[in-house]
Amino acid sequence: MARILHLDSSARSGASGQTPHGSHSRRLSSRFVTRWQASRPGDTVVYRDVGQSPPAPVTGPWIHAAFTAPEKREPWMKDVLAESDALVDELLGADLIVAGVPMYNFNVPAQFKAYIDNIIRVGRTFGFDRSRAGDPYWPLLTEAHKKLVILSSRGDFGYGRGERLEAMNHVEPSIRTAFGYMGITDVDSVAIEYDEFGGERLQRSIALAEGQVDALVARMLREWTPHPPLPAPPPVERMQALHGP
Repeated sequence: MARILHLDSSARSGASGQTPHGSHSRRLSSRFVTRWQASRPGDTVVYRDVGQSPPAPVTGPWIHAAFTAPEKREPWMKDVLAESDALVDELLGADLIVAGVPMYNFNVPAQFKAYIDNIIRVGRTFGFDRSRAGDPYWPLLTEAHKKLVILSSRGDFGYGRGERLEAMNHVEPSIRTAFGYMGITDVDSVAIEYDEFGGERLQRSIALAEGQVDALVARMLREWTPHPPLPAPPPVERMQALHGP
């Protein structure tokens, strides 16, 4: 059985094609999950709408708490990290992450950036040890073999590899960087373009993206291989606080 974490981050509450002025990224993420479940109805899906219910942004107290060893945390620290812990637990429990992430001003929505900031956690999704030779940081999720699908949309066109606006696309590259830092490197993506143009070009882009989503689901279903649960993280003694050993 596969465990799917379905994320949406658009500020628009509905999906295009169903709701006036609806979200194209929600349209694609819903299509992916619906088609997956049609072939594998026994798989579990956890849905998290960070667009409508964004996580709290990282603060100074959050950082203090996150970089304090768990056994040394005060009650207020546990309270500050409660939402982040819930988000990390969802991520750790998923085999496949399906993320609807539109482009806002060349980057991810602030709501999704807040989500990323809450799941990149020392001792939980990445390791840190000042005494470690070479790189003191390392990913903790590599052995879990998680897969990530990014389903996006943008108002202009030409943001793909080798295209005219590739250098201005900070959506897929930034997400790949953040998830790769945790050890999630198996990533696919599909995007709708021409939203600000509308008309026939937008409709062609929607049809193309939906076909790509269908093909991606079919390929992933053919290739799907279950993996055992992630082993326990390394001892917390090796996760030193930022403000001192």
